[in-house]
Amino acid sequence: MRKVLRVLLGRFPWLLMFLRNARDLAVQRQSPIKTPWGFSLVGHQAMAEGTFEPEETKVVREFLTEMDIMVNVGANVGYYCCHALSMEKQVIAVEPIARNLHYLLRNIRNNGWSRQAQIFPVALGSGNDILEMWGGGTGASLVKGWASIPESYVTQVPTLTLDRVVGGELEGKRALILVDIEGAELIMLQGAARTLTSDPRPIWMVEISLAEHQPDGVSVNPNFRKTFETFFDQGYRAFIADESMQEITMEVVDSAAKGEQYLSTHNFIFR
Repeated sequence: MRKVLRVLLGRFPWLLMFLRNARDLAVQRQSPIKTPWGFSLVGHQAMAEGTFEPEETKVVREFLTEMDIMVNVGANVGYYCCHALSMEKQVIAVEPIARNLHYLLRNIRNNGWSRQAQIFPVALGSGNDILEMWGGGTGASLVKGWASIPESYVTQVPTLTLDRVVGGELEGKRALILVDIEGAELIMLQGAARTLTSDPRPIWMVEISLAEHQPDGVSVNPNFRKTFETFFDQGYRAFIADESMQEITMEVVDSAAKGEQYLSTHNFIFR
């Protein structure tokens, strides 16, 4: 039934856009929910209830105890931003999707943190540009065909580099950079040469999909190896983002890309 509905709506993109806008207007009236961590959140029920990415949340909060600042690239509705702000950390949030941005701003303001966060309503890339972005919510991507998102579900977003966004904010600060941008990790890193070498070096937590959500006809993320290589070339080491913190070498990366080795997660720590 869903497949039939998707095909039908794909033939009438104006109807799909109308339904999405009606949905967004309806959910924007939702009341905030008090989270288990004491702050309120609106825009994503699982995040508010504490059931969203429990293992990743634990890892992020443990790192934040040692940090001065968090940069959240692909901040969505501000879930991880609120964690950092509730722990009295500085926050730089990057989020280009209008619906997500609405909730991000609302969540930060509702909790009284309006003056503690810097918000950039842009996407990140290798330079200043205007690019197409497909989808919305937690799955929006600069990669056409990502997660079978219809071609009609597209908008234009401005892009800046990560170096331009953070400027000199990280110098002398212990920073956690959290990245969840659905396949666009490599082009973000191409605009992050200064950030990669900040002193002290940031700790990065990056979602990098190997085979999940790839466009039709693509079995393995073509930028998987190059993304790891970019970090390794700057002296970083890679680890699985869970309690095991298993180290990931280039040999493991190559083996996984060939289908010879299974990786238990698509979230990785670089430090």
